[in-house]
Amino acid sequence: MSMSGQEREKEQQRVDQVIKEIGKRMAALQQNVSSLKGDIVDIRKNFWSDVTVNLDEPDEAAETYVSIKQQAELLSERERSHQHSHKQLQALAKLKQSPYFGRVDFMEDGEESGEQIYIGTSSLLDDRDEQFLVYDWRAPVSSLYYDYSPGPAQYETPEGVIAGDMELKRQFIIRDGHIQSMFDTGVTIGDELLQEVLGKQADTQMKSIVATIQKEQNEIIRNERSRLLVVQGAAGSGKTSAALQRVAYLLYRYRETLKAENIMLFSPNPMFNSYVSTVLPELGEENMQQTTFQEYLDHRLGQNFHLEDSLSQMEYVLTAMNEPGYEARMEGIRYKASIGFMEAIDKYAESLKQEGIIFKDVKFRKKVLISAERIKEEFYSLDHSLSIPNRIKLLAEWLLKQLTKWEKLERDESWVEDETELLTKEEYLKAYQRLRRQKQFTGDTFDDFQREQELLAAIVVRKRFKPVRSFVKQLHFIDITAIYGRLFEKTEHFSRFLPGAKRLDQWEGICEQTIETLNVGELFYEDATPYLYLKEKIEGRQTNTSVRHVFIDEVQDYSPFQFSFIKQLFPYSKMTVLGDLNQAIFAHAANNGLDDLASLYESNQKETFILTRSYRSTKPIVEFTRQLIQGGEVIEPFNREGSKPTLTKAADGRELNEKVMNRIQELQERGHQTIAVICKTAQESKEAYESLKGNMQIRLIGKETTSFEPGILIIPSYLAKGVEFDAVIIYNASKVQYGRESERKLFYTACTRAMHELHMYAIGETSPFVTSVSPDTYVVSAN
Repeated sequence: MSMSGQEREKEQQRVDQVIKEIGKRMAALQQNVSSLKGDIVDIRKNFWSDVTVNLDEPDEAAETYVSIKQQAELLSERERSHQHSHKQLQALAKLKQSPYFGRVDFMEDGEESGEQIYIGTSSLLDDRDEQFLVYDWRAPVSSLYYDYSPGPAQYETPEGVIAGDMELKRQFIIRDGHIQSMFDTGVTIGDELLQEVLGKQADTQMKSIVATIQKEQNEIIRNERSRLLVVQGAAGSGKTSAALQRVAYLLYRYRETLKAENIMLFSPNPMFNSYVSTVLPELGEENMQQTTFQEYLDHRLGQNFHLEDSLSQMEYVLTAMNEPGYEARMEGIRYKASIGFMEAIDKYAESLKQEGIIFKDVKFRKKVLISAERIKEEFYSLDHSLSIPNRIKLLAEWLLKQLTKWEKLERDESWVEDETELLTKEEYLKAYQRLRRQKQFTGDTFDDFQREQELLAAIVVRKRFKPVRSFVKQLHFIDITAIYGRLFEKTEHFSRFLPGAKRLDQWEGICEQTIETLNVGELFYEDATPYLYLKEKIEGRQTNTSVRHVFIDEVQDYSPFQFSFIKQLFPYSKMTVLGDLNQAIFAHAANNGLDDLASLYESNQKETFILTRSYRSTKPIVEFTRQLIQGGEVIEPFNREGSKPTLTKAADGRELNEKVMNRIQELQERGHQTIAVICKTAQESKEAYESLKGNMQIRLIGKETTSFEPGILIIPSYLAKGVEFDAVIIYNASKVQYGRESERKLFYTACTRAMHELHMYAIGETSPFVTSVSPDTYVVSAN
C-alpha cells in the first residue's frame, strides 16, 4: 500500500524522538560505565592496602579472612554492574541504528482506545510514563506482528489470552536512523522486506531474521509445550535461523531460570559453529554451548582409540566402492546404526550380570598384584540383584583396599631404599614437617633414623602407586574393548544377542573388519556410539542434568542409535531437532530416521512442523533443484528473480579448469563475495585446488577448518551442508561423479547451497540427476 508523504514524515519524527531518547540513555549509561570502571581500577589498585592482614592469632586470621572476602565481594559487585551497563550500551547502540522494524495498532476487546505497538530487537521503556517506546520481538504482544493480518487477532500471555482487533500492520526498513522504506501489509511479512533482506550478498556469519520471521517460524520459536520439537524443512527454508531465534526467545522468556549454559547445540561441523556464532550476540544474548557429536565422541573415547570421524567415513563411502570389503563395511554401517543393534547390546549387557565381563590384571612394576581372574571371581561373588555399575563401584573399592595392603608390603622391597636416596630436599622437608605434626620423633632434631626411613619409604611407595590407584579409580581394569569385541567373535553371541545379524549377507566380513580395527587400537565411526553405550552399561551412565534444551541441526545425519543415546545423555532436556530428509547423505541415515526419533516420545510430548517454502535461493534455482529429488514438487520457491542454473560441458580436466576460472572471474566482477567450488569429495577438492590455486587466491576447506571466511572456497559437498554462498560452481557434475542413486541427495545438497547463481560443469557424460530434470529449468552454456 502506498504511503503518503505526511504519514512518512510523521513516522520519521517518531524515529527521531526515539533515537534522541536512546542518545540520552547512552550518555547516562556511558557516565555510569566510566564511573564503575574507575571504581574497579581503584579497588584493584588498593586491594591489599584496604585489607588488614594479620595471621598471628586465630581470631586475627579470621578477621583478615572476613576483610579480604568483603573487598572481593565489593570488586565482584562493581564488575557485574559494569558488565550489565556495558551490555545495555551495546543493545542501545544497535537500536539507535534501527530502533524497530514493525508496528501493530491493536484494539483490545473491551477497551475504548487502541495501542500503537512498535517492535524491535530489544525493549525500550519511556521512564516518564512507563510506556514502551519499543517492544522486544520476543514479548508476547509482538507475536501479533508475526501471526496475523489486520482483523481479529489475539496473543498469549502468562495470565491468559488477550483478544482484540488489529487495525494496522506496518513494516519498516530503517538504516542509520532514517526510514528507507515503509509499507502497510495484509500478509505476515511483506515480500518487499524479504526481497530487501534476501537479495543481499551472503555473509560469513548467519544473521538474525527477527524482522522477517514468518508465521510458521514464529510457531516454532515460541513453542513451549513439546518435549520433542521436530522441524522438517526444505533446503533454505529457515530451519536453522528459526532455531537460533528460538534459543533467544527461550533465554528471554525464562530469563530468571534459564541461562545460555543450560542450552546445547549439536551442529554438523566446526565451521558451521563459526557460521552461526554471531546470531545470539547480535540479539544481545550469550552464545549457548556448541559442539559436534564427533567432538563429544572424541572427548569420551579419543584417549583410548584412534577414532574415525564421520567425514572420514563419508569419504570412504564415496571413494572406496571398488575396494575389497566395501559391501561388508556398508552393511555394517547400517546395522550398527539401528535400534535393533542397541537392543542387542541391552540383551548382552543383561547377560553380563551372570557371566562374561572381562577384566585386566592390576600390575605394579611388571608384577601382577591382583589377577584378572581374581577380580572376576570377586565381582561375581557380589549380590547379583545389584546393577552392574553398582557392583563395579563396590569392586573398585575392594581393589583400592587391596592396593593399600600391597603398598605396606612393598615398603620393605630393595627398590624403595634406592629411591629414598634420590628424594629431593623438598620431599625430605615434607617428611620432616609431617613427623612434627604427628609428633612422631624422639628429639628436637630430625635424627630418628627408623621413623625417618619408614615415612620416606611410605612416601616413595605412595607416589609410585598413584598411577595404579588411578588405573582402578578410572575403571581401566575392565576390558571394554574385549567385551565389545566378543559380540563379533563367538557363535553363541550371534544367535543369542544379534538375531538381526542372521539376515545380513556380509556378517562374517563385518565381524572380521570390526575385530581387525579393535586389535590395532582403532574404532570405526559406526562402532563409536555402540561401544560407548556398552561402556556406560557396565561402568555407569554419564548424564548431563544441567542442560535443559538440546538443539540438533542436520538431524537426518544422525542414526537411530545416536538419537536414542543423546536422549539418554540429556534426560531432563527438551529437544528441538532440525532436518531435511532430502539431505540425508550419510550411509547410516535411514529415510525413516525422524520417525525413529519421534518413537522415543509419547504422542502428547512431540510436535512436528514442516517448512516447504525455500528462501535461500532464487526462484529459478529452486525450480531446478526441487526436480532433483522425489517429492520436490511440494517445495515452494520464494518469488525472487534471478538467472537460471547453467550446465557447461568440458572435454577434459584442463578445459574444465579454464572454464571454471573464467566463471569465477565473471562472478567476482558481478560483485559476489562468497563463491564456492563444490566438489564431491575431499580428494577431488584437493585436486581442484592444486589445479586452480596458481591462477587466483583460493582457499581449500577441509574437515579441520573452523572458520568461514569470504572469498573463493573449494569445499567437499558434505562439508557445505548448512552453509550458503552467493554463487556455487559444481566442479564436475558428470555421470562418473554423480551416477549412483545413493548420491542423488548429495548432489541436491550441493546445488541448494547457492543463493544467487548456480553453475554446473561436467567432463564427458552429464549426471542423470541433471538430464532427468526439465530442460526448461537450466541453460546449456558454452562457457
